[in-house]
Amino acid sequence: MTDIHDIGYGRQFADFYDRLFPGGPAVAQTVRRLADLHPGDGAATLELGVGTGRVALPLAKLVGPVVGVDSSPEMLAVLTETMAADGPVTAVIGDGSVAPAVGDPVTPVLGDLRHWADERQYGLVYCVCGTLSMLLDPQEQARAVQAAADRLAPGGTLVIETHNPAFALALNQGRARESYFTPYPVRDTGLLSYSTIDADRRIWHLSHIWFEQGRSRIATELSRLTTPDEVDAYAEQAGLRLVERHSDWAGTPFTGTEPMHISVYRPADAR
Repeated sequence: MTDIHDIGYGRQFADFYDRLFPGGPAVAQTVRRLADLHPGDGAATLELGVGTGRVALPLAKLVGPVVGVDSSPEMLAVLTETMAADGPVTAVIGDGSVAPAVGDPVTPVLGDLRHWADERQYGLVYCVCGTLSMLLDPQEQARAVQAAADRLAPGGTLVIETHNPAFALALNQGRARESYFTPYPVRDTGLLSYSTIDADRRIWHLSHIWFEQGRSRIATELSRLTTPDEVDAYAEQAGLRLVERHSDWAGTPFTGTEPMHISVYRPADAR
């Protein structure tokens, strides 16, 4: 069995991740766009870095079963508990309507996205919410993209969403260290973040204090500031070509200043 490298993200964030990054209407646009990119015809779907299933669970109701891979047992435990508690999951679409359940939900798999493999081919593979950037070595990032490409069915689609380095640098206002507070709509709830950027190593270190109605939690995360050109190079090396790039799930063009970049790739020989 291949070793699974768990960076410990789930141990810190699992029990409040879904409050930091809500599902439901907050991911409706993401789910709709991924569903639009799915080839249909019963093709399988794979999420690398499935976490608590905030994207995979509603997506499964639109495109059918999703295989969700994650290196965190804690995050997968939350996903499993959610499915057990909620039963059939429906997807909230952008217009507020609810899509009926059309298939089984998510199959949680403990695995390492750098070299995860199975015997299946997938019409849609996606890795979102900056997961690729949690690999701090460019060679490991390239390995992960290759592993994802290897799972694609002929003509399949790979979608990668990760942080924009230019935005992170702007957020720090040109300083190596900065702090900022993000309020949440729930009363007495917000996130205080202490941001450190190592420009030479291109490492972004965020330490957080999560305040929630009189209680607080501390967690930290590391990301590699990964440019769109780098992701394109990984994809090209894996035999893929860039089809489109946007700054958000609504399809807004990426100009280089937005927080995230979303890239869509297909096999180079696909039409």
